[in-house]
Amino acid sequence: MNRRSFTILTSAGLTYGLFGAGRGSAQAAQFEVTRTEAEWRAMLTPAEYRVMREEGTERAGSSPLDKVYDPGVYHCRGCDLPLYDASTKYDSGTGWPSFYQALPDAIGTSQDRKLFMLRTECHCRRCGSHLGHIFDDGPQPTGKRHCLNGVSLVFKPA
Repeated sequence: MNRRSFTILTSAGLTYGLFGAGRGSAQAAQFEVTRTEAEWRAMLTPAEYRVMREEGTERAGSSPLDKVYDPGVYHCRGCDLPLYDASTKYDSGTGWPSFYQALPDAIGTSQDRKLFMLRTECHCRRCGSHLGHIFDDGPQPTGKRHCLNGVSLVFKPA
């Protein structure tokens, strides 16, 4: 292998690690609820599809759910699985709905290597819809901040 080949292969590997390996394990997983791309597009708005199926992020402060603190449960927009109890929601000041804990067996996680950093991506464990990311700067008792996209959620009051 010459220097040029080595440089090209190394660059390709770094690019994949930084941008391409974001959610490989979640995309490869089998989920209980599956739909075709056409079915997802028919049931979701373009913004919901971009976030939930293409791992996009809604603009900070754009979700009305960010300021909802009523008792109830937040469900997955993609399959209606209960994900987060409103009692675990708090104002993180980020502009996105934030929780310190998911309901048991509600979410799955994978490594997200996009944006030049390693983050923990969370998705609905039943349909694989992208929800957001989990950070280690949340309140007790968990110290976690589940920073979610409101378009991925449906709030059901108690």
